[in-house]
Amino acid sequence: MNMDQLKRQAAARALEEVRDGMQLGLGTGSTAKHFVELLGERVAAGLKVIGVPTSEQTRADAERCGVPLTTLDEVDHLDITVDGADEIDPALNLIKGGGGALLREKIVAAASDRMIVIADDTKWVPTLGKFPLPVEVIPFGLGATRRAIEKAFAECGVSGQMAVRKGKDGHVFVTDGGHWIVDAQLGRIEDPASLAKALSAIPGVVEHGLFIGLASSAVLAGAEGIRVIERRKPKGD
Repeated sequence: MNMDQLKRQAAARALEEVRDGMQLGLGTGSTAKHFVELLGERVAAGLKVIGVPTSEQTRADAERCGVPLTTLDEVDHLDITVDGADEIDPALNLIKGGGGALLREKIVAAASDRMIVIADDTKWVPTLGKFPLPVEVIPFGLGATRRAIEKAFAECGVSGQMAVRKGKDGHVFVTDGGHWIVDAQLGRIEDPASLAKALSAIPGVVEHGLFIGLASSAVLAGAEGIRVIERRKPKGD
């Protein structure tokens, strides 16, 4: 079974959680695209749902597949968001943003009662950080922002090369929100929650790819089949 088939298996398992009348967050990326396509088939067969896309690409995919869309201005909450991830650790903390949609993805995930992460099992890691951490930044004052990011890294015990992301055309990649992305090769992030907090405090940082405590469950597809991992809730949560 190839990687694409594994991704589709994970998407199909997540679709089993969707019920008539739900308001859904629709993720971005190759695995999330499978979910949108399978959801479109269910909608064509009579399922009544409405979705909020996390990128212009997902909006186009959903429209092509016949999935009705809305916005977070028109609905007060979402029942489930289904999205992929670049890395998932055992606490279900994530690195996301390889596709550049991390800001809208995080807004939508935070507005959802549950976030189901779908992925092939190569995304499951003991410690986050091998995948470059995306940090979405304002282009203005980028030098000052990069210095502040380096300081935050040092305070959190991580370090690594940073580079402004380029698109396939060789020009600077621009997000749907008009921002740039700095990718940081950190290797290992021992305390992702502390790093997330430190990065969020930097004025020039719009958002970052650390998703802490947002995922409710992960659906991982591998050669052995499907694994579903539920996030353990701390006492009092």
